Amino acid sequence: MRKLNDVLKKTGVEIYREITAVALYSMITSLVLVTVVMFVPLWTALVLLPVLYMPLFYGVCYAYHRRTERGKSRLKDVFQGALKGFGPAVVMGFFFVVMVLILWSTWWYYGGKEGIGYLAIGVFQTYFVIMALISQFYTFQLVLQEGMGIFKAMAHSVKLFLKFPAYTLGACFQAFCVAIPLMVTVVGFGFLFNGMWAIYQHKVTYNVLNPEEAKPAEDGIVASKAGGVSI
Repeated sequence: MRKLNDVLKKTGVEIYREITAVALYSMITSLVLVTVVMFVPLWTALVLLPVLYMPLFYGVCYAYHRRTERGKSRLKDVFQGALKGFGPAVVMGFFFVVMVLILWSTWWYYGGKEGIGYLAIGVFQTYFVIMALISQFYTFQLVLQEGMGIFKAMAHSVKLFLKFPAYTLGACFQAFCVAIPLMVTVVGFGFLFNGMWAIYQHKVTYNVLNPEEAKPAEDGIVASKAGGVSI
């Protein structure tokens, strides 16, 4: 299995080659995200994000997966992927919402109480939520690359996390280090993050699923030439 730094380098090269697709796909999904977050009441947004944003996010992952199969990016793959992966995307979306609500309710209830015991409960719940989120790092890619159902993919993602804990934590940490500067710039996050995430997550997961391959065949396809985006 390749080292995580090698995967990160290849991701950077691929993002550079596919920067047009990365920016376009990220912009489409970010428009939905910004609209829901800024103009919709909080509790309504918690329902709309899993139903509207997550399918498009899945569609970006699907579009890059199709790119590795045929060597060409197509904008309509994002929307086709959103339709095909609507169920898995909604399930994952509500999973994230539940985790956020657990974290918020924990600190809302225990944060205002005095005593080390309440603080310990809050810290433990925070740790639980973070680990639960990290354990689902591979889920979308297992649906795409292995053709698993969403619940089987979620369970298998946990198994991969337990099998490769350092690798998974390292992958999440690297993604976090990239996401924070992009979120600070706002525009950078909107135009880059989702497309970058799709490429990075695909390569990280492929590396785990195919550890015996010194040089994955997909790299030969994807890295062969830079491509534009067709309709």
